[in-house]
Amino acid sequence: MSSVILREVPVDSPVHRLWAGTKIIWVFAFSALLIFTPSWALLGLGTAMLIGAGLIARLPLGTLPRFPWWFWVGILIGAGINAPVGMGALLRYTQIVLFGFLLLGASFLVAWTTPMGEVAPALARLGAPLRRIGWTRHGVRHRLPVDEWAVVIALTLRGLPLLLEEMRVLRAARKLRPRDSLLHQAAQNPWIDILTAGMAVASRRAGELGEAITTRGGTGELTARPGAPGRSDAIALSVLAVFCAMGIVTELLF
Repeated sequence: MSSVILREVPVDSPVHRLWAGTKIIWVFAFSALLIFTPSWALLGLGTAMLIGAGLIARLPLGTLPRFPWWFWVGILIGAGINAPVGMGALLRYTQIVLFGFLLLGASFLVAWTTPMGEVAPALARLGAPLRRIGWTRHGVRHRLPVDEWAVVIALTLRGLPLLLEEMRVLRAARKLRPRDSLLHQAAQNPWIDILTAGMAVASRRAGELGEAITTRGGTGELTARPGAPGRSDAIALSVLAVFCAMGIVTELLF
């Protein structure tokens, strides 16, 4: 896999300058439209839009993830399972695979063009209307923890690249270990060793992150810079509205 997964690619482009909330709205509407109307015409239109956004973002080709061989083997096995059922099942399976790649590409595009520090404020601003939803229990008024949800999502996005890097280091370190006897190697499960070490590293990283957040005064500052959309964001949302309208019209016509 690419080493820049869920990391911002430092390139100046119109997509990079968009507000993080605009890109989140784009991905949400993009995925919702494909979920309810996953036709070939709409999948083709979505692919063209995603490629166009990538070109506008000026992302280098090295940014694209390189999936391992077993990933493609799994897709071929799935196609082989559906092929005997009929051509309709194989076409539906192909649509599902393409739909998954489009959602994955849209999510990666947001991660590659957005600083992780802007995600939590954007989510908190988008979720502001949800703060009005509340209930009373034992005489105490409760509201939806929108800011807490935004902080959890932002910390998860920040921590996942670190966890992937740690797993890559642990796997490389295990390959450098001296070779044991064949009987001893057969009795060991390498994945259990890597997962155990990964859990230990994740726990240590979580403790260090918690101490750093406490030292800096809590998680309030993660949502303290909400930002605001500008003229370019209005243009991007207008393009999104046109895309959704074209998708619905295409679905009705074809």
